[in-house]
Amino acid sequence: MDGNGRWAKARHLPRVAGHRAGVEAVRRVVEAAPDLGIEVLTLYAFSSENWKRPADEVGDLMGLLRHYIRSEIDELHRNGIRLIFIGNYKALKPDLVTLLETSAERTRDNSRMTLAIALNYGGQDEIVRAARACAAELPADQIDAAALEARLDTAGLPAPDLVVRTSGEQRLSNFLLWQAAYAEFVVTDRLWPDFDRAALTETVAEFSQRERRFGGR
Repeated sequence: MDGNGRWAKARHLPRVAGHRAGVEAVRRVVEAAPDLGIEVLTLYAFSSENWKRPADEVGDLMGLLRHYIRSEIDELHRNGIRLIFIGNYKALKPDLVTLLETSAERTRDNSRMTLAIALNYGGQDEIVRAARACAAELPADQIDAAALEARLDTAGLPAPDLVVRTSGEQRLSNFLLWQAAYAEFVVTDRLWPDFDRAALTETVAEFSQRERRFGGR
């Protein structure tokens, strides 16, 4: 969800204003996604590298996360959205971890769409953690792709069909490195706070025109 800072800078606003506008974009996209047939939506909310940002910005992001979960959980539940979290989110503050896990438990039986929020997440770290789990639990000759996938944070979810990069970014940025092996990419110059139902509809329409061969001809 790139472009919050640039959106704020263009309007001579503090960065936190861009992050707040980004939360509004999350609301719009989560509301629109099920209507477009999206079964799983994963949002990269806070990477394991984001701790390098200034402490006040990190604090603002965590505060906005708390606000989003508390203010939206009733609506998510009413709309049949299952909320899950991926990444090393248990390393966050204990009260926030409790809020996240309570929210996930409340919505666990919902089936209209799964909303996965990546928190303190890094694709390389995820693969390392899964590899360590394999090594601890299995003999070497039983470790294969399926065994590793079963120990990823996304175990039980389908591989992503589409990765969307906003604000013109053209890199993976340590996001779902294993899972996105055959995902399609759509890059848009639109900044995340400006993303809405129409933008998501256009993105899905572009994806629908792709011919996917998964390494075949």
